[in-house]
Order: sequence, then C-alpha cells, then structure tokens
Amino acid sequence: MYIRKLLLILLLALANTSEAQNTFSNPVIYADVPDMDIVRVDNDFWMVSTTMHFAPGAPIMHSTDLVHWETVNYLFQTLNESPCNSLEGGNVYGRGQWAASLKYHKGKFYCFFGTGGKSYLYCTSDPRQPWEIIWQSNIYFHDAAFFIDDDDRPFLFFNGSHIQLREFYPDFRPGFKEDGVKCEVIHGQPEGLLEGSHLYKHDGKYYLTCIWWPRGSIRTQVCFRADKIDGNYADNMKVILSDDMGYRGHGVAQGCFIDTPNGEWWAMMMQDHEAVGRVPVLMPLHWKDGWPMLGDEKGKIGIEQEMPVIRRKTKDRITASDEFNKSRLDLVWQWNHNPDNSLWSLTERKGFLRLKTDKVVPSLLEARNTLTQRSFGPKSEASIRIDISHMKEGDHAGLSMFCSQPGTIEAVIENGQRYLLMTDRQVETSRVSYPAGIVHLRVVTDFTTDTATFFYSQDGKEWRPLGENFRMVFNLDHFMGNRFAIFNYATRESGGWVDVDWFRFRKY
Repeated sequence: MYIRKLLLILLLALANTSEAQNTFSNPVIYADVPDMDIVRVDNDFWMVSTTMHFAPGAPIMHSTDLVHWETVNYLFQTLNESPCNSLEGGNVYGRGQWAASLKYHKGKFYCFFGTGGKSYLYCTSDPRQPWEIIWQSNIYFHDAAFFIDDDDRPFLFFNGSHIQLREFYPDFRPGFKEDGVKCEVIHGQPEGLLEGSHLYKHDGKYYLTCIWWPRGSIRTQVCFRADKIDGNYADNMKVILSDDMGYRGHGVAQGCFIDTPNGEWWAMMMQDHEAVGRVPVLMPLHWKDGWPMLGDEKGKIGIEQEMPVIRRKTKDRITASDEFNKSRLDLVWQWNHNPDNSLWSLTERKGFLRLKTDKVVPSLLEARNTLTQRSFGPKSEASIRIDISHMKEGDHAGLSMFCSQPGTIEAVIENGQRYLLMTDRQVETSRVSYPAGIVHLRVVTDFTTDTATFFYSQDGKEWRPLGENFRMVFNLDHFMGNRFAIFNYATRESGGWVDVDWFRFRKY
C-alpha cells in the first residue's frame, strides 16, 4: 500500500510538471521589456529590446521556446553622442536606444536603432559575441524597420508624419543609395498615430505592421499589405489586433511576428502595465485570407495558453540574484547612463561590489554608477547587505525603486552621525539613527497596486519597515519601468565608498 501511494504521488508530480511545461501565462514576461523584436535561427530565438539611457544598452536575449529568456549580450557597452550620456552637463533621460529592428540574413544578424538624435546599424555573425557598427547617421529615423529582401537589397522603413522607405547601398556605405528606392508608402493615413514599424515578407507579399491609436479607442495593431516593396500599402489595410485583455483600456500592440521550427506563427506584442513598465504578451498568429490575424478566432488574447515550443526550457535570467563573487559584472545589470569604470570594482574586496564617490552631486538622478536591474510583477523584492562604514560626510548610499520619481531606503552621514532614511521623490519622509557599519536593506514591490515598501535589518533576520508605502509611477520623463537600483553618491566631499556583499531577488 505504501509503495502504491508513493507511485501515485510521483505520477501526479510528473503530470503537474508536464502541465507547467506545456502552458504559459500572459504577460509572458511580467517586466519592462518593451519594443521587442525577435528572429529565429534554426531552434534558437533571439530578441532585442529597449533600454533607453541605461548602459550597456540594447540587450540581446536568447530563448528556445519564446517563453523563457536569458540576457546573453548587449549591442553596445556605451553610447557617446555627448557628455550627457555620462551625466556630464546634463542627461539623456527619455532618450537613448529604443525600438530596435533585428534581422537575420545569410549567416549575419543585423540590428538597427535610433536614439532620438542619431541612428545606428550593427552587425555580427554570433549574437553572443561583440557587435560592430556598419552604418550610422546623424539623422534620427523614428521607430524604423530594417529589412533585407530576397535579392539581398537592404531597406529602411521609418515613421514620421508619413511612413517612408529608403534603400541602403549593398555595402552599407554612408547615406542611402542615390538611385535606390525613395518614396512614401503611407501618406499620413489612417487618421491617428502610426508608430513601431515592422516589415515582413510572406508568400511573396510584403506586410508592414504598425501600432495605430485611433482617436477615442485603444492602441491597436494594424497591417498594410503590398505586392512589391515600394507599393501600394495604403489601400490595403487591416486591423489585426484590438484587445486590452481587460486591463484598463491598455491596448496590446507594437511587436513582432515569429515562426517556430514546426511551422506555426506567433506574435509578441507589448502592453503598458503602469509602474512595472511595458510588458511582452505572447499570442498565436493565424494567416487568414492572406492576413496575419493575432489572438484567437475572435481576436482575443488568452491569459493561459499552450507553449509555442515544447523543449528543455531556456534559463529565465533577465533579473537575478548576485553574490558579487566573479571578476566581471553579471549581464543582468545595467548602469544608469555610462559608468565611470574607475569608481567601481569587483576585485578590490573579494566577494563585494565596491562603489566609490567622486563628483559631488545634489541628487540620485545626477549620480554616476547607479546600478540597476528590472523589477518583476505581479510582486517581487530585492535585498542587499552593504558595508557603509567608509562613507563620508554628506554621502548617500542604499537601495532604490528607480525611475523619474524614485523612492529609496538609504544610509546618510550628517554631522558625523549615521542615519537611515526613506525618501519619496527625493524628499525625506522617515529617519532613524543607525550607528552600525553593516546594514541589510530591502524593498518589496506590489505591481497590482503599484506600491513599494522599504525595510532594514542589522542581522538580516529581524526586519523593520521604514516609512509609508511608496507609490511607484511610470511616465515619459524616463520612459522605463521602475527598477531595483544600488547607489552611492557624495553631496559634500568625494572619496567615500561602500561595499555591497550581495543582491538577492525574488518574484512571486
């Protein structure tokens, strides 16, 4: 009887495991991974997303099933368009890398993006290895779609008041081909905003997809179809998705189409989810009467769906814990703006991340070397253990929910005394005296209410809240979801430092 019962428990466990591996829930990534574009090469999927002002930028992610993703590289380590990229004389909040277009053609990966000021085309034969700039322009091409046709001719569709088409030189010399295609393919119609272009070729026809925001309605995905690359899209338009999944009128739109190794088609679109950011939503794509229709037969997106590909899952590694015991910084981290690499170290104290101060600044938003990771919904938390014994007068160091209106729990030195503060939008709301040199800090987020709560502990076992609930927001000032951030900056004199022992993350 005991053996029979044990076998039954084992069979039930295997059944539950199988079910978990055969289904997924939307949003497929409950984190800020916006403007995604995906290509498939054999059994591997590669994705690029937007990270705006953060560095390194343009994360390259890998998956084998379209559901589980791991960050494996970045297009670039830094952008240096101006000193503002390094928080010198200003900032690039609300700018930087966004809406990248990713393509694979004859053994090479291509990725195009703009920054609001310039435009870049990168290339590599291996997305895990360094990418090379092969074309750039001092002109910004908005939400552009890069495309290489079957005859190897490369093109760019880009948005403005109209959608325009240009042809590159085949060797990607500067500018566009003088005798190449140059035309407008959408002449400002339909009425309403058109952005986020993507271009596909299927069964000999060209499909230009965009987000469309009809007046008085939700964000919608629209598709234009043509028999040749430069013509006539405007007279062949169809709405292929208009659904908000019941989430406060936030339409799911802007993203990409992907085919799987077994010949099925899927689409990854994004949805605004307030403070956590813009989250990816995965749905089936059905070709119907020559149109790529998204969602189910009624055009609705399922919350619980069957997996696109059943195989050993890819690592889920977009946000992760870190013991800081390696010689290189983990790929899950990004700095706010370009870092000063002389002011941080993983080797000066083995097993710790050291953050040193240099430039005196008035606030967190102007501080160099703030280190960030994405937060996750519906709920997640992050904790750090930090040695604050080498801070100087006026130094601030701690843990933040980082965005244009940040909240923090932090240590500060004032008149030679050490305190812990909770701040709300850079205004102190709570304070306690804290004479010890080691402190544990924690933030717990709830994106069902867009609130965060801060805690501190001396021993990492008994935790005490500090301050009231912090209300997280998303706005266009930064255009990014709230992130966990570790920071240390000086407001009076440089030369202090803190040592972060570990960062521990949990989502639930």
